Amino acid sequence: MLTLTWKKLGLTVASASALFLAACSNDADSGDSADSNDVSGEVNLAYVAWDTEIASTNVIATVLEDYGFDAKTTQLDNAIMWEAVANGDADAMVAAWLPGTHGPQFEEYGDSMDHLGTNLEGAKIGLVVPEYMDANSIADLNDEADQTITGIEAGAGVVAAAEQSLEDYDNLADWNVQTSSSGAMTTQLKQAIDNEEDIVITGWSPHWMFQSYDLKYLEDPEGSFGDAETIDTFAREGLEEDMPEAYQILENFQWSTEDMETVMLDIQEGTSPEDAARAWVDDNEDKVAEWTNGVGE
Repeated sequence: MLTLTWKKLGLTVASASALFLAACSNDADSGDSADSNDVSGEVNLAYVAWDTEIASTNVIATVLEDYGFDAKTTQLDNAIMWEAVANGDADAMVAAWLPGTHGPQFEEYGDSMDHLGTNLEGAKIGLVVPEYMDANSIADLNDEADQTITGIEAGAGVVAAAEQSLEDYDNLADWNVQTSSSGAMTTQLKQAIDNEEDIVITGWSPHWMFQSYDLKYLEDPEGSFGDAETIDTFAREGLEEDMPEAYQILENFQWSTEDMETVMLDIQEGTSPEDAARAWVDDNEDKVAEWTNGVGE
């Protein structure tokens, strides 16, 4: 499995798409594919660099490789990920948070790709704090954490919702949202918990941090963060005709919060995403079989 990583370099969508194609063509022979099925071809999976999507994308890439495909994964920013699938520069993504987080991207690109359905139910976004903090609702916040919400990348749906909460709640009028990255945010979370200090972060589930720390979502009576979300799978138009077996495996892909958090925690503890995915696939043969049995028949 080949993993490609792009950092934010001010690329336009067009130039990013061109780089995507060039990178994939230059590494067409990398990775080992299983020969147990009479299939061939490269399946290019786009994803956004969130812990959830790193886990799910590597797991489904491992399953596709075991079936006989050459799976490649490419990390992209939100908008470019959606455009890459819509334009056919990427084959699929299992990284669409709906209806809220990726709502604007779905409105713009959803009609230009195939919606294969939900791969994980019960996803959630909101403001998260350590259990030891007194606040139980966003409306309870006053001057905690230097009146700062610690967020992830600017432009992420959960950050936009946090910014909306500053308008929806009068008690947050003097607060601000500090953007960083998911890694920087969780580092600050750990530091705060180690010192039992106040911290308010933009959180989402599934996430390994809920297995590592005692955390709670703040209630959201104004609905700034919306209702429960799902994580969905999308494929480029034409993939079903070009690689029907890959399309069917992607369409069958469904797993649970517990499954995803197992992989995420393994990665957080130092295992590479590829090895963590490999271990989960090997330990969950029955579930994987539900995605692959009958494919191509």
